[in-house]
Amino acid sequence: MSEIAAHPMVIGHRGAPGYRPEHTESAYRLACDLGVDAVEPDVVVTRDGVLVVRHENEISGTTDVAARKEFAKRRTTKVVDGKRLTGWFTEDFTWAELSTLRCVERLKRVRADNRAYDGKEPMLRLRDVLRIIDEESARGGRDLSVVLEVKHADYFRSIGIDIAALIQDELGKTGWADRPARLIIECFELDVLTRLRQAGVRASYVFLAERLGAPADEVARADAGGPKARSFEWYRSDEGLDYLRTRVDGISVDKGSLIRTNAIGLAAGPTDLAKRAQARGLRVFTWTLRPENRYLNLRFHSSLSGSDWGDWQAEFALVLASGVDGIFVDHPDLGVAAREALRD
Repeated sequence: MSEIAAHPMVIGHRGAPGYRPEHTESAYRLACDLGVDAVEPDVVVTRDGVLVVRHENEISGTTDVAARKEFAKRRTTKVVDGKRLTGWFTEDFTWAELSTLRCVERLKRVRADNRAYDGKEPMLRLRDVLRIIDEESARGGRDLSVVLEVKHADYFRSIGIDIAALIQDELGKTGWADRPARLIIECFELDVLTRLRQAGVRASYVFLAERLGAPADEVARADAGGPKARSFEWYRSDEGLDYLRTRVDGISVDKGSLIRTNAIGLAAGPTDLAKRAQARGLRVFTWTLRPENRYLNLRFHSSLSGSDWGDWQAEFALVLASGVDGIFVDHPDLGVAAREALRD
């Protein structure tokens, strides 16, 4: 994997969603203004094969679709990666239809101030985000990177949509196929990463690992009579990391995997996961560093209110002390500040 930014990288998780609704143009541009090295768009697909950026393919929590009477009959229930969901799904809309929707704040209780921006901006396509990063790189005089997260690849495959082929085509059309030092592709499923690499898509590849559960593509194969799915916990073991080192360039884990806790769950220090992975040539990323009490280890809470900011400086410092190569943050300026404090 090429060195593509300062160490550790600060990655704007869906832009700067601590200050604006996620995956909006203002969130991405603000992230660049606040000093990120990269931004992370989550990629899903429309009915007509357009790659759009949304937290999930179910969009009732991030757009105003539920208030649109013309789309009321599109509400449905589906099983996506083993989870039963009811709402509105990108694959049931054309891009022309989705472009009429407006974005809203997803974490409405925690980030009530962001609701002032509800309804003001349209959804974006992947090509829009890539254009924004091109523009911001030129404006700021520095090469910004993109961490493209492929969402629900096996699910889309099951309904006849080849998201890997669509991504390969889009990267070629936008010129990002020729920027391997600035492009990272990540997913919670290995199959799609392998397919993209074998297809010749030049990028760094990162496997995402939840704390619990197993990759959706492996679960689907197991349900169809194939081999038993390997757990995310196994992938974080020495054996799992040995397996990953020949298939990807890095691993990205939730921050809890990097925080050692005591008997009552209070943070007690960093784990050795980052060092074990790096010893095998894998870069290590973590998500998502946030300042609100709701997302901090109990040791760093400042009050009983989940929306109040706690001692985020201490938790961010603890995560950075694990030796990670990159952090995903909702508030880019806080990530930059934590990195500067580490250097000091």
